[in-house]
Amino acid sequence: MLVEGEKMLAVKILVLAVIGALIGWITNLIAIKLLFRPLYPIKVPLFNYTIQGLIPKRRDEIAKSIGNVIEQELLSIEEIADKVIGEQNISQIKAMIKSKIHEIIGDKLPSIIPNMFKNMIFSYIDDLIEKEGETIIKDLIRKAIDKASNDIRISEIVEEKINSFDIERIEEIIISIAKAELKHIEILGGVLGFIIGIVQGLIVAFI
Repeated sequence: MLVEGEKMLAVKILVLAVIGALIGWITNLIAIKLLFRPLYPIKVPLFNYTIQGLIPKRRDEIAKSIGNVIEQELLSIEEIADKVIGEQNISQIKAMIKSKIHEIIGDKLPSIIPNMFKNMIFSYIDDLIEKEGETIIKDLIRKAIDKASNDIRISEIVEEKINSFDIERIEEIIISIAKAELKHIEILGGVLGFIIGIVQGLIVAFI
């Protein structure tokens, strides 16, 4: 009789654990869904209350926060400038300037001028660009960057871009990025619910 009672107790505890797991899993699943759903505001009759998913409801704030984080912590106009003013880029720009000037001079100089003089001109220009080009190019880029820093705000560009997306598209992006983590949250809810169910069963059994 005692063995039968123990079996019944084990079954009750197992049932409570399974029910707890289902409740925990479903609760977390609903909580994740409510981050996005409803996508658009829904008015509740009689209560004068509007419900909407957390992310759609606060999309403007989220977009602004993401923009500020990207600009302040991840990417700035100055950092872009540092990449642009790298030695390799400067060398490429100087080579392009030389090539363009050679092309212009070659087209504009009269054909009666001997090639020897043309080559002297080309050589002089190349030497001048090699000596002064890097300083001039960096100065021009810095001035352009300073102007861009005043006129362009990365945070505003990111904010506008996010706000231009359909809310369905934002949901797809977030889910695609955090799919594994969201699934883990669902599973964790089930595991915690299972453990809580066992604890509740044990408490009921010994009270």
